[in-house]
Amino acid sequence: MTAERLGIPAIGVMTERFASAAELMARVLGFPGYGFATIAHPISSATDAELRAMAAAVIVRVPALLIHYRQSSIT
Repeated sequence: MTAERLGIPAIGVMTERFASAAELMARVLGFPGYGFATIAHPISSATDAELRAMAAAVIVRVPALLIHYRQSSIT
């Protein structure tokens, strides 16, 4: 969210276990509807290949998340 305050489009990526905390933090910091993507929890036991697969699944959603948030924050 620091990047967004500087005018740099950004999203967060976290495990699904932290999604509700991220939504709350975004609202508290003045960014309701802030775009973020979730991946499976936990990641500490994931192999390199599993982490790459998670990253590949998330990266395809990034443009839509950025566009959605930027459009909703303008209106």
